[in-house]
Amino acid sequence: MKPIKQFRRVGSRIPLRFTIWLYFVLFTVAVFALIWVFQIFFFEKFYEKMRIQSTASSMNAIAEVYNSADRKNRYESALEILSDDEEKEQLYTVVSDVGDDEDLCIEVLDQYGREIIKKHVMGECLIHDRDINGKWVLDSIDSGNGVVRWKKKHPRSGNYMLIYGCALGDPKAPDGYLLINAALVPVGATVKIIKSQLMTITVILIILAFVISLYLSKRISAPIDRITKSAEILAKGDFNTKFDGRGYLEAKKLADTLTYAEKELSKVDTMQRDLIANVSHDLRTPLTMLKAYAEMIRDLSGDNPVKRNEHLEIIISETDRLALLVNDMLDLSKLESGKQKLNPSEFGIRAKLTEIMDRFKGLSEKTGYQIHFTPDEERMVCCDVVKIEQVIYNLINNAINYTGEDKQVFVRQINQTDGVLVEVEDTGDGIEEDKIKLIFDKYYRSENHKREVVGTGLGLSIVKAVLKMHNYDYGVRSTLGKGSTFWFKISDIKK
Repeated sequence: MKPIKQFRRVGSRIPLRFTIWLYFVLFTVAVFALIWVFQIFFFEKFYEKMRIQSTASSMNAIAEVYNSADRKNRYESALEILSDDEEKEQLYTVVSDVGDDEDLCIEVLDQYGREIIKKHVMGECLIHDRDINGKWVLDSIDSGNGVVRWKKKHPRSGNYMLIYGCALGDPKAPDGYLLINAALVPVGATVKIIKSQLMTITVILIILAFVISLYLSKRISAPIDRITKSAEILAKGDFNTKFDGRGYLEAKKLADTLTYAEKELSKVDTMQRDLIANVSHDLRTPLTMLKAYAEMIRDLSGDNPVKRNEHLEIIISETDRLALLVNDMLDLSKLESGKQKLNPSEFGIRAKLTEIMDRFKGLSEKTGYQIHFTPDEERMVCCDVVKIEQVIYNLINNAINYTGEDKQVFVRQINQTDGVLVEVEDTGDGIEEDKIKLIFDKYYRSENHKREVVGTGLGLSIVKAVLKMHNYDYGVRSTLGKGSTFWFKISDIKK
């Protein structure tokens, strides 16, 4: 078998190891780029958005505690509610907890703007600063829909503050007011700290990513490199190549697949060599005979009618043998390539077997072979009649070649519920158990015969190909010293 032609590489020539390393590093850089973008450039916007949301939620939580239905049923004003020590303590607890959790300044005022509950945190505040008049907040609540939300600068520090306020009770006639101040702390210093930390972390992790990616790329690509080198050796025609897929599961599967492919290619190579050897032998013999007897006619028997006719008969016989070999080779090639299609038709299997037995009567009378046919009831089947005839002919010819000295061959039709079983039995020496699996291979011939074998060595291979096309079961039973029985079952029956 000629070395397999190496395929031309198409596409990228970048090594797998470098590709894995590059993708890993690019992924790491992309991750840190996203972190830098969101942590540095959008940090302040995220901070302000979250601060606004948490402040609004805090105001609603405190207002819902005051405006609960239970209190509204028992009291008529904020002063009455807050004159109750228990109620005042509950509201103060809520205000204190929310103020501590969210770092808020909170005031609860009565309807006249007088302070009832106060929660102050460290830092600047617009609602607690006594130098600043906060009455404008209450006026805005009264003139609006009972709620105000502002973002304002502190007059001295210039830092931004969130001012939230709402009416307690009826917005048109409030029982009191709730004011909240949330400082928007400048995040410039925080951003600088984050930048410094991110820079250190980025440098360290990029170095780690570089080292880890080198290791991983080498580890992942190593099995592929080993397998590629082995495949290149296989492509040169060496079928003893070992494929090493250690490393990871996918490489192991690839190595196993290539090992299987190597075995199959080795079989093909062996079959090709055997085919050439067998065909050369089978062609050489009749060609040699044709040439020899043609020369004999030319030099010796041309003027002797008896001898000339005898030699011409041999030439004709050898020509027929040569044609049979060529036809069998063509039939088998078409069957195995899938170019031949089945042409199923309905026919009676008993009638067909009887017809074939009648054709073998001439051979029986001439050579002394006895072909016994045991029919069953007629059964209609649906299959390719020409190809099934070829199967039966080849099985009978095989039995004739290998039957015993008694020259007995038995053909049986056995009707079954799921099909028709056809058996062809000889009385020869049988086949060894380890040779049975080889019996349907091309050019395989058992050594257990006592006469010259007639045929090309392709008969059982054609049987196998035809029956596989029909998807029929087939096989052989053999006992050493007693003979062999070849069988197949036609499962396409007409019920």
